[in-house]
Amino acid sequence: MSTKLVLRSGAAVAAALLAAPAFAGPTYTNDNGGSFRWYGQFNPSFQSFDDGVEEYNRASDNSSSNSRIGFWVEQAFGENTLKFRFETAFGFRASDGTSQTSKGDVTSWSRTNLRHVDLQFETAKYGTFSAGQGSMASDGITGADFSGTGLGAGVSVADIGGGYAFRTSTGALSGVSIGDAFTDLDGSRLGRLRYDSNNYGGFTFSASYGTDILATNNDRETYDVAVRYSNDDLGAFALEAGLAAAWTEQTGRQDRRDVSGSVSVLHKDTGLSMTVAAGDRDISGDYSYAKLGYSADLIAAGSTSFSVDYYDGSDLVTAGDSSESWGIAAVQKIDRFNLETYIAYRDYSYSDTSATSYQDANVILAGARWKF
Repeated sequence: MSTKLVLRSGAAVAAALLAAPAFAGPTYTNDNGGSFRWYGQFNPSFQSFDDGVEEYNRASDNSSSNSRIGFWVEQAFGENTLKFRFETAFGFRASDGTSQTSKGDVTSWSRTNLRHVDLQFETAKYGTFSAGQGSMASDGITGADFSGTGLGAGVSVADIGGGYAFRTSTGALSGVSIGDAFTDLDGSRLGRLRYDSNNYGGFTFSASYGTDILATNNDRETYDVAVRYSNDDLGAFALEAGLAAAWTEQTGRQDRRDVSGSVSVLHKDTGLSMTVAAGDRDISGDYSYAKLGYSADLIAAGSTSFSVDYYDGSDLVTAGDSSESWGIAAVQKIDRFNLETYIAYRDYSYSDTSATSYQDANVILAGARWKF
């Protein structure tokens, strides 16, 4: 390991140890089966990005699971429950929002930071009906993962450095960013109507229709369907899987269809896990992703998790291009404080059919997520 990498890692670990808890949100209940509960998390991180020519060291909010606050209000009506959820990101500088030419604002809240303004009616017989800003049926469909290292490494490999651009072999900044070349084709959060079925033998079915109500002058319309399966009682194994298709229409842009999904298997006796994910967009490209994970109680504070993963994409920016990334990550839980510290290293490479060649880039991200 080079001296530069050692120094970058040392600074990252120091940043990961600076977070500390201060308070936690209680749940309030009434005599009629109603409740109010607030929650949130802070996820500060240190980011060190090397584009092959220069190195950029910045404090940021981890986009893999950004800092946020929210609350749930629930009221029972017999065997049914009416719920309301509000959640917003704090708007801190995001790890995928910095670049070679911009540090980004330390704080910049706008209405696009609203994650959920969502009314749900959960019925015992007919499933759950939702309306408002929130997750589409396909949101999270590529995120099945038992590794325990999602804070540092996941299928959305651009989260920890997506704003930076690749440099060409001459050292010039190209027009291709990490975020352009690496995508998970996962669902999004929109103003939507959504239905989720009850659980049938581990299977749930979802469908939704939505539009981007937080953007100005927007006429985007998306509708999607998804099926999920979860079973943690398959002998020595646990399994999670999901598959979704989403169709998007928008004036002035080509209609598109995304198909994506993921499967994760955990061997409970050893703590070993295997995750695969894939996605395809009919008007552009596709990708595949694989991850090996290991979790164990190595120290009394909480579980320790490690992972190594690999991403391979094609045709995601231009026809005939190739995007590759590999990464390693470690996460340490500190149960007493609802704290998870983490460090991750990721390497990115890109090539296309033009005469331009691109330098590899890498990023180290370390931090700590505290949930309250």
